Amino acid sequence: MTLRRAFIPELPFIVELEQSFRGLNLVGADDLATHRERMDDPDFEYWLVEQDGSLAGHVILRGIQSVNRSVELMRIVIAKPGQGLGRRVIEAIVSKVFDELAAHRLWLDVFEHNTRARHVYRSVGFVEEGVLRECVRQPERYASLVVMSILEDEYRARELHQAPRISR
Repeated sequence: MTLRRAFIPELPFIVELEQSFRGLNLVGADDLATHRERMDDPDFEYWLVEQDGSLAGHVILRGIQSVNRSVELMRIVIAKPGQGLGRRVIEAIVSKVFDELAAHRLWLDVFEHNTRARHVYRSVGFVEEGVLRECVRQPERYASLVVMSILEDEYRARELHQAPRISR
C-alpha cells in the first residue's frame, strides 16, 4: 500500500468512489467542482491510496494551515472495505499528520451508525469526544455524527508503547 498526492486529472476517480458509497449513508460525497476548488486550496491535501498498482481509495485532510495545528481527517474512502486496508491507511495518515505536518491534534467525525469505522478509529488511538445529534439529513432520517480525535502526545505514547523491542 502506498499513499501519494492526488492530482486534478484523478478527481473523477475520487467523485465516483464517493458516490458509490454515498447511498450506504456511510460517507459524504462532493461534486467535481467542489473537489477541484478544494484541491487548489493550500489548507487541503488530497491523497490517493494505491495497492497492487491500482487506485484503492482516497483521503482528504483539511486544516493543513491551522494556527491551532488541528488537522481534520475530512474523508477516507476505501474501494474494498473489510480487508484491513483502511486501518493501514489511517495509521499512515496519523503518522503523516504528526510526523510531517507537525499537528497537535487530528480529528474527524463519523456517522454514529458506522460502528465498523468507529472501532477502527478507536483501535489506532482516536478517542470519542461527543455526538453531534441528528445533524446530517439523509434520505430516510437525520443522522448523528461522533467527533473523535487523537492528540500528538497520545500518538507519541502509542508510538513508544508499540515500538519493537530490541533483543541483546
